[in-house]
Amino acid sequence: MANENYTVNNVDSFIITGFDHLQNQKLLGFLILITYMLILLGNGINLCIILTDRHLHKPMYILICNLAVVDIMYSSTCSTTMISVLLAEMKTVSYYSCISRTYFYHLGDFTECMALTLMAIDRLIAIRLPLRYHSIVTNSRTLLLIFVIWITGFAVIGFVISVVDSVPYCQPVIRYVFCDFASMIRAACVNPEPYFFLPAMLSLWPMCGQFPFIMCTYAVLAYSVTKLSNNSSRKQMINTCLSHLIVLLSFYAPKLVSGLLTRIGVVLNLTERNAILIVASLVPPLINPTVYCTRTKEIRKRLADIFLHKKIVPNHLKSISIALPS
Repeated sequence: MANENYTVNNVDSFIITGFDHLQNQKLLGFLILITYMLILLGNGINLCIILTDRHLHKPMYILICNLAVVDIMYSSTCSTTMISVLLAEMKTVSYYSCISRTYFYHLGDFTECMALTLMAIDRLIAIRLPLRYHSIVTNSRTLLLIFVIWITGFAVIGFVISVVDSVPYCQPVIRYVFCDFASMIRAACVNPEPYFFLPAMLSLWPMCGQFPFIMCTYAVLAYSVTKLSNNSSRKQMINTCLSHLIVLLSFYAPKLVSGLLTRIGVVLNLTERNAILIVASLVPPLINPTVYCTRTKEIRKRLADIFLHKKIVPNHLKSISIALPS
């Protein structure tokens, strides 16, 4: 319902004002630009290595590819706006550009959360049911689950964005650092509180459902690892689980901090909210490829081969060359 204290206007663009109070805007802009370039580089390397090596076309690497695509989309929707505002001093964003960026930003948030859940389940099956893993977790099933997640995300986030698109707007000013649901609703001629019920319910599921579930899977994995008699296998499983935990915590930690501070009555000002928003949007996509490049043996080895200019021979050709008489 529109607020009668405002005059409803036909808004065709928004002005991003979240950085106006900052002194060193150029410095922050360069930091965000460098972070964004590293995100594109890291995730691009992961995608190229996995897509070009047929021996990495396995469920776990398909999930890593999916996460890389999500990270690129998730970071691009917010980074490009912030870089334009801070470095190019282009503060105006068209209405439909803002709507589309909001859509893909929240779609990235949703799909990343679901991707981390799939990866946790994949590791749980690999460690708890190693003999049946390859029959349960196949490439086709993994791709099907990823497809279902994306279709669900398109539908759910589409409904959320339809709410944003249906409200009247009074002023073309967004007080946050990029376009998202909260920033657009607060720019509308409505009481924002009732409109926050829907995203609150959607965020309740990952925070109170998926996150505890994923932590329980890793608790089970930790227990299983302690039972392994082979030290080499135990070390490999610990490294794999640590990689996933680092990725998981980088995604959930900012959300948990923000949620906990709100629950205990700490009122965050706009600058603090924007800082948490930037960290939550850029840190996970930066950490994810770094973790998988450095802690996944196959990706690390392939990366080393590329940088050391080693000739990479496919395994099936190696076996043929070994079989040939000298």
